[in-house]
Amino acid sequence: MARDLSRGDVPTLILAVLVQGPLHGYGIARTIEATSAQVLQLREGSLYPALRGLEQQGFVESQWDTQESGPARKVYGITAAGRTELARRQDEWERYANAVDALLQRRRPSYDT
Repeated sequence: MARDLSRGDVPTLILAVLVQGPLHGYGIARTIEATSAQVLQLREGSLYPALRGLEQQGFVESQWDTQESGPARKVYGITAAGRTELARRQDEWERYANAVDALLQRRRPSYDT
């Protein structure tokens, strides 16, 4: 069951991938797909606007990587502010996931996290 990502989830997943190390856009998309066992699909129309937004907010920075063969590629890396933002988003996601789990399993959510 492949699923396109919600626009709001894309920046969080990009930051989560980049915390592992710098990557170019194609590598970010393929990492998300591979890590999710192909369940999450990231389209260029969502990826590059999200990367631009994260860069404008100071959460990622980019540089051009020139190669001996092939065109130069823009490589993105997470900043210190991006790591802080990722931690905030992870906390927010945990609260959201707990609430959804509570509804799906018909139990009361815990908001202590």
